[in-house]
Amino acid sequence: MSSTPAASATPLSTATYTEKLWPNLGVWIIVLGLSAAGILILIPISPLAGYLAFFVLLVLQTVALLLWTPKIEVTADTLRVGRAVIEREYVGEVTYYLADDATAQRGTRLNGLAYLCIRGWIKPVVKVEITDPHDTTPYWLTSTRNPERLAAALGRGRQ
Repeated sequence: MSSTPAASATPLSTATYTEKLWPNLGVWIIVLGLSAAGILILIPISPLAGYLAFFVLLVLQTVALLLWTPKIEVTADTLRVGRAVIEREYVGEVTYYLADDATAQRGTRLNGLAYLCIRGWIKPVVKVEITDPHDTTPYWLTSTRNPERLAAALGRGRQ
């Protein structure tokens, strides 16, 4: 199979497109709210325990979000989306979707065999057809804040 886990990062000098799918403001507000729940749960026992729980939950959630933020990277030879990597020779048609079309691609038009790198806080998606005859994955669907730029970097983009 041509889709393999990423072993190491590509130097930025060779990447033609790079994007990290960072959480948006709404996600960070949810993190603060969940961390504040630690105060509400433990403050009856001790104010110190409540505030300590807040900071521990805040740090743990922040570290988890930052460590698991996927990266999209296009080089002359490969496409890397999250942990998956494929050679560019197996990249077929690239299509990007906005608004309601993007929602449909993530929902009713989704193929169950597709590789997904979806973030709910990023609405546009890019669909990358996989042409490798040994790979059963029909396409990759990834969230992106810059669908036109990603499609252009892959050289086969259309809406």
